[in-house]
Amino acid sequence: GGLCLHRENEAKSEGRAELIPSIKLRHCCLLRNQRCVTAYLYDRLLRIRALRWEYGSVLPANVRFHMCAEELQWFSQYKKSLASFMRSLGGDEGLDITQDMKPPKSLYIEVRCLKDHGEFEIDDGTVILLKKNSQHFLPRWKCELLIRQGVLEHVVS
Repeated sequence: GGLCLHRENEAKSEGRAELIPSIKLRHCCLLRNQRCVTAYLYDRLLRIRALRWEYGSVLPANVRFHMCAEELQWFSQYKKSLASFMRSLGGDEGLDITQDMKPPKSLYIEVRCLKDHGEFEIDDGTVILLKKNSQHFLPRWKCELLIRQGVLEHVVS
């Protein structure tokens, strides 16, 4: 606004009033480009926020590779804010609101391991070895994140 008005006044004082439409057009183009860049950056932030819900707190390397330092920093801050909020819910242990994104039909599901993952502890303290191609009957909420990460797949009979 101010710079455009300054340029218009400058053109008028120099007797070059024919430049005013060009100055206004250029100014409108700059404002439009600024709105487009802002909308693009906001859309990227929304997508980065969705990645936290899809992949959990650790992003795969191929996703991180396509993010700039500022986006990685924003993701880290969002992750910390979400963790702090979840700790404030549900008593001593907090409440993980990233689980059960869809209402479960059953509390336990059959899963197949798609790759070696190592030891996995369930609620009662039982430790299960998640090896490639092994199948297990596990609590849904304990394995939902591993399903989203591609470690496990839900076996639908």
